[in-house]
Amino acid sequence: MPLLKNNAFVTDDWVHLADEESVADQQRVTVSVERLVREWDDLVNFPGLLGVRLSNTSKEHDLSPFVPQLALIVLPFPAFADGRSYSIARQLRLDGYQSELRATGNILPDQLQFMLQVGFDAFEVTDRFPLDAWTKAARQMSLAYQRGLFRKAGEREVWSERHQGFTAWEEQPHAG
Repeated sequence: MPLLKNNAFVTDDWVHLADEESVADQQRVTVSVERLVREWDDLVNFPGLLGVRLSNTSKEHDLSPFVPQLALIVLPFPAFADGRSYSIARQLRLDGYQSELRATGNILPDQLQFMLQVGFDAFEVTDRFPLDAWTKAARQMSLAYQRGLFRKAGEREVWSERHQGFTAWEEQPHAG
């Protein structure tokens, strides 16, 4: 599968290991979250870059003790309508994770902007759509729904655009 980063297809130099495969002689590896937890005492001494593959049923707080050591977190989208990885990605970014956050699975160009806005910065995509479809999708939406953290430079917020020219108002007390 092609890897999309910064609006370009790039080579994926990560090795995605099965639970029984050795990490020896590797530079950049991802392991399952189950293996990460089970073999942490050995994996923490891995001399290369370490990444983890979560399931969409995982909880981001389960990764808390490991996050500072992880150079890549891969989150799956097993179905078009399954958005649990959006929530996990946003929470990881809010918790301070700054390394690569990759989406994999059923990813479509019309989801790209939303994924970028919650903190994804790399995407394993299929050959179904050419690079120009992804590039167009990256430019298609000029407003962000989320406030603050993950907006690109120059990207405006929907709330700010809707309230342009208005001055701040004081909250009115509620009756009762």
